[in-house]
Amino acid sequence: MPDSPHIAAICGSLRDESVTRVALEHALEGVEEEGGAGELLDLREYDLPAYDPDVDAENAGDAAELAQKVREADAVLLGTPMYHGSYSSNLKTALDYCGFDEFEHKTVGLLGVSGGSFPITALEHLRSVCRALDAWVLPYQAAVPRSHSSVRDGTFTDEKLEERVRELGREVVNYATIEPSPPTMESEENVGAVD
Repeated sequence: MPDSPHIAAICGSLRDESVTRVALEHALEGVEEEGGAGELLDLREYDLPAYDPDVDAENAGDAAELAQKVREADAVLLGTPMYHGSYSSNLKTALDYCGFDEFEHKTVGLLGVSGGSFPITALEHLRSVCRALDAWVLPYQAAVPRSHSSVRDGTFTDEKLEERVRELGREVVNYATIEPSPPTMESEENVGAVD
């Protein structure tokens, strides 16, 4: 692994004025502060049709490009707004195009954004998906509640919250080289649909 870990941050929000994107950009500043190199993978820039395992790779838009960028990263940050108590459908689609090749034994940091209270269920759902892919999910996570007042004009209004988000970036760099753990029970059961 390189001395300067490469961190891919996937933004699960498509909004132009996305608080999730702003928060991930701040987390990536934490990545750089800790000596890592960060890259924002903005899902607005990828053509990702709904996942269909019967569709050939050449007909799956930019899915192969996205999966390659995730595969090449040393660690991943996943950022999502909370929709109906879970993470966004476009992030789900992006994750559906990835698998063990992209996530197995990889460190993942989680960031959730909510217009209301803490986006705990969205973070728990993402944690479960990552565990099923044998990723190592940081115990430390960042949540941005009450997003409309927490971030204004691309700037955090709460310094402690901004610092927590930056710390997520630093933590993902610190643990990017963690030793792989044994496969989980979930991963052995998660072999995909088989006819």
